[in-house]
Amino acid sequence: MSSPNEIEKRADVSDRVPPHELDDDQLAELAREWRSRAARGDELAFGLAHAFEAELRRRVRDSQVSPLATPEQPSSPEPRPWWKFW
Repeated sequence: MSSPNEIEKRADVSDRVPPHELDDDQLAELAREWRSRAARGDELAFGLAHAFEAELRRRVRDSQVSPLATPEQPSSPEPRPWWKFW
């Protein structure tokens, strides 16, 4: 088990800047670094790597969302029924 001093030394992630204030490249680098530490068995690193990766996924998801219909896009004139009237 790690001593509290070791945990403090390892938890100084980018001068304690919250993940939402980092740019994408810094966040990806931190996620990669902490994931490699987690792969070596560091339990604290597993949680930090997960948090950084989750923030990266959230940013990608938010950037790929496109609006379904905006006011400047015309919608179809009249919805057509799915059946054919004889």
